[in-house]
Amino acid sequence: MFPIRDHNPSGRTPYVNYALLILNIGIFLSTWHLHQDQRALFAFYGDYALVPALISEGSGYSGFLTSMFVHGGLAHLGGNMLFLYIFGDNMEDELGHLGYLAFYLIAGLGAGLTHYLAAPGSPVPTVGASGAIAGVMGGYLLLFPRARIDILVILVIIFRIFPLPAWVVLAIWFAMQIFGGFGSAADQGGVAYWAHAGGFIAGLALILPIWLRRGGPDYWVKTDGHPPHPEADYQIRRTSIPKIPRR
Repeated sequence: MFPIRDHNPSGRTPYVNYALLILNIGIFLSTWHLHQDQRALFAFYGDYALVPALISEGSGYSGFLTSMFVHGGLAHLGGNMLFLYIFGDNMEDELGHLGYLAFYLIAGLGAGLTHYLAAPGSPVPTVGASGAIAGVMGGYLLLFPRARIDILVILVIIFRIFPLPAWVVLAIWFAMQIFGGFGSAADQGGVAYWAHAGGFIAGLALILPIWLRRGGPDYWVKTDGHPPHPEADYQIRRTSIPKIPRR
């Protein structure tokens, strides 16, 4: 079960969001050859990943920033870029181009700090934009809780798309990060659940003053919890392939 699109395209071109997508994809493609050489790959991670043990020793601070633009594989990259594409454009629309960039980077730094505090002695390199993107999702939840998100549900060979309110999708996602964080060891590698949770909370905290200035709960009443743009109506078109009747 994962989101594939929202129903509220942004009102203006999200140049920063597109730039972030291109930058993440470009960096991954430029380092693709390293995946064929484990020694070179780990050396690269040592320079650009977030390694909590190095931070505790007084070095590696640049990893808080550079790790946001490094990914460990195609699935890792693809999942992160899908979430960024879905949720980022509306946030850029609300914050402006430079405001959105600052918000994205600060949320990512908050995610990295949370991950470090959860396992300050971990020697495992941590990479990925998911912490910053979690911040985008946290901000989206506060501003647009009732925006419709299409969810693709896969049950073995059954594929179904269901529209759900953003608050349901994001609340389930956040709960999964909390349960995952308590159910796994942050210093053993794998999914950085606490980084996700920290980024999400950072996004909420950063957007909270804006939400309050707009009226808090009254803002939800005014906008019905949706972005201020016409909602797209996605229709599943009938196939042009003719049906062959049974004989």
